[in-house]
Amino acid sequence: MTASAASLSDPAATRRPRICLGIETSCDETAAAVVVSDPAAQPGQGRPLGTIRAHLVLSQIDEHQGFGGVVPEIAARAHIDHLDRLVAATLDEAKLRLGDLDAIAVTSGPGLIGGVMVGLMTAKGLALGAGVPLLGINHLEAHALTARLTHGVAFPFLLLLVSGGHCLIAEVTGLGQYRRLGATIDDAVGEAFDKTARLLGLGYPGGPAVEAAARDGDPARFAFPRPMIGRPDCDFSFSGLKTAVRQEAERIRVLSRQDVADLAASFQAAVSDSVADRVGRAAKAFVASHGRGHALVVAGGVAANTALRTRLGDVATRRGLHLVAPPVRLCTDNGAMIAWAGLEHLAAGGDLSADDGLALIPRARWPLDPHAEQIVAGGRGRHRG
Repeated sequence: MTASAASLSDPAATRRPRICLGIETSCDETAAAVVVSDPAAQPGQGRPLGTIRAHLVLSQIDEHQGFGGVVPEIAARAHIDHLDRLVAATLDEAKLRLGDLDAIAVTSGPGLIGGVMVGLMTAKGLALGAGVPLLGINHLEAHALTARLTHGVAFPFLLLLVSGGHCLIAEVTGLGQYRRLGATIDDAVGEAFDKTARLLGLGYPGGPAVEAAARDGDPARFAFPRPMIGRPDCDFSFSGLKTAVRQEAERIRVLSRQDVADLAASFQAAVSDSVADRVGRAAKAFVASHGRGHALVVAGGVAANTALRTRLGDVATRRGLHLVAPPVRLCTDNGAMIAWAGLEHLAAGGDLSADDGLALIPRARWPLDPHAEQIVAGGRGRHRG
């Protein structure tokens, strides 16, 4: 379902609390949550716009550990094995039955298509059986809106979305209103962390492993490149940085524990410098259009990195913005962000019939800004996607 742009501050859409079950299966977390909207809360006051009644996430780290990354077939089978039980446990924790729900929201894309299909088909069955509306949610939009759930962020705001599969900056002016300012031309930030961790023998997932190793390292020991710094656009690139780390590791050949720590710290510093430069440029353009005092929202799994958060806080302060990052448990993929996005769309779209969402299809790709120029490996393409 696509709803028109609206806010939960609209009195007609917020006359009573609404309850939504969210289901997330786009990658390697099987997740479900129940979120309740707060009719009294208003955006821009720093108060959460909803309450998480239940929040369960089943990680698949053990299943993928030996492969150094997510195996799509294994991920999809794990969702099949565990999703029904997880949904039941989530409703039990919330002390609710299916009939108590006002809606069910589910990730319809983008993501690994097998996993998306598992979640979507399960949600269709639940919605049909319970007689409640089903809302298909864009996984990227759910990350973007999480700061409204947790901090009551008002539109407009500047978004940095950084995860294992996505890396973009966007101007968010309303629900469904996203203008992409920059994106990666090759690897996402999280992907670069995962590959660097595997190169250094730090395990999976790479983000937390590299950050932990970097705490004991010297970030100035290796002069790694700062990709894209100084360019007039707001795009990212991390492939060359990843290659530089590999070349340095091969030059040393036998890595000591301190070598690994220094490589991790130097890599993390280069990522932070590059991201800060790109976001700073986007923030300058955002402030020119909307003025100071708005939020810079950082979302996605890499938003849990404390070094990056610190740098982004400095960028926000310099540009007259305030940094907002969801709690760490809501940075990685989770059902609460899906449920909240569902509540936002439910408020915008009014009352829906129980079969409105049964025609939803899974989508491996679903751009946040469908009008943005498509970026392909090595640069921007001519087509839009």
